[in-house]
Amino acid sequence: MGKQRYATDKRRRRCRFCREKRKEIDYKDVATLQKCTTAQGKIFSRRRSRNCARHQRMLKQAIKRARFLALLPYVG
Repeated sequence: MGKQRYATDKRRRRCRFCREKRKEIDYKDVATLQKCTTAQGKIFSRRRSRNCARHQRMLKQAIKRARFLALLPYVG
């Protein structure tokens, strides 16, 4: 019984971008970027967003680009 629970728990923890098999994260996709930020505009940590390291770095860069172009708010 313990093994079965671990298997489902491991499947849930996968990165959302890995599950969708996305190679890149687009800074113009504001809806996706907003899911990874708080109401104040802060970026969720890897642990909270459950992203892998590679996609978290890409997400961070995309959010910063979107902020620069005023698609997303800066931390306020």
